[in-house]
Amino acid sequence: MTVESTAAARKPRRASKRTSAAKKPQSSEPQLVQLLTPEGERVEHPDYSIDLSAEELRALYRDMVLTRRFDAEATALQRQGELGLWASLLGQEAAQIGSGRALRDDDYVFPTYREHGVAWCRGVDPTNLLGMFRGVNHGGWDPTTNNFHLYTIVIGSQTLHATGYAMGVAKDGADSAVIAYFGDGASSQGDVAESFTFSAVYNAPVVFFCQNNQWAISEPTERQTRVPLYQRAQGYGFPGVRVDGNDVLACLAVTRSALERARRGEGPTLVEAFTYRMGAHTTSDDPTKYRADDERAAWEAKDPILRLRTYLDKSGHADEAFFTELETESEALGKRVREVVRAMPDPEPMSLFEHGYADGNSLVDEERAQFAAYQASFADSAEEGK
Repeated sequence: MTVESTAAARKPRRASKRTSAAKKPQSSEPQLVQLLTPEGERVEHPDYSIDLSAEELRALYRDMVLTRRFDAEATALQRQGELGLWASLLGQEAAQIGSGRALRDDDYVFPTYREHGVAWCRGVDPTNLLGMFRGVNHGGWDPTTNNFHLYTIVIGSQTLHATGYAMGVAKDGADSAVIAYFGDGASSQGDVAESFTFSAVYNAPVVFFCQNNQWAISEPTERQTRVPLYQRAQGYGFPGVRVDGNDVLACLAVTRSALERARRGEGPTLVEAFTYRMGAHTTSDDPTKYRADDERAAWEAKDPILRLRTYLDKSGHADEAFFTELETESEALGKRVREVVRAMPDPEPMSLFEHGYADGNSLVDEERAQFAAYQASFADSAEEGK
């Protein structure tokens, strides 16, 4: 065989390798834990059973309704110029309330910046969340009071904090658990991968709760992973489970099971709550530029609040008086939120440059002077206009 014919014979094999590498890996169909269908029908799951009283079901519904009302008020306040920014949780109420109500008082939570429903479950006053988004504080609650850490803006870093805290819990011999919330976009961060490694090796009592709302700002999930997110846990040696993130009962049951597993000393679990972000990533985002209206319409049919309302109606676990009373409570909450936020002081613009460096910094000093001159120009313009 000549050199030319040998090279020619090898080419198809190399091309075959390239073709094979380009193919999407085969994976089993994702298993979705569901206890309440989008039509409001109660179903059973062999591994995650849950038995709730009518009162407990109504409480979950109340949590979701009031959380959504608070979120809507915050979005409106931002549009009115009262807040600098807001990250809405619209559509993710079941994932947050279900998982939040699975926690014990002695468990510790590490949120991102969208866990308003979890904050509600931990007893954090909703108006305290708004101070940070108005710029008047750096988080208006004491994390140790509610075992609810301050909001984390840096994407994915809270998973490292949670892992380290959980390792400490284990060394202290406590039987409490830790939960870290993050989104599908954060799952691409190196911090999350490092957290998975350390938590697995040290058998840390931590639950990684990923709210897969399908969009990392404008990037869809399929551009971030070639397998369902919950399957990533297999590579680190701990279990992963995908739950219907719009089913509050399933989220409660799955999270409760994962937390109990952590408390028994069996290590971490990855929970992927498969849900959808109905609104914008934040109020500075325009989702109409990257996703279709029919996609949102399909998910509206799976609305977490509507499906529990349907179940409550069908089962007779709630009457009209309950819903009327809840509507009144919702209106009162909205009014209180508006009044508290509007009574907050305007943030001092120059405070932006404080507390960055203990001994000062020449670049920050220069930026401060430039900003001060910019602010003063408005006063000069007002004087000239008189």
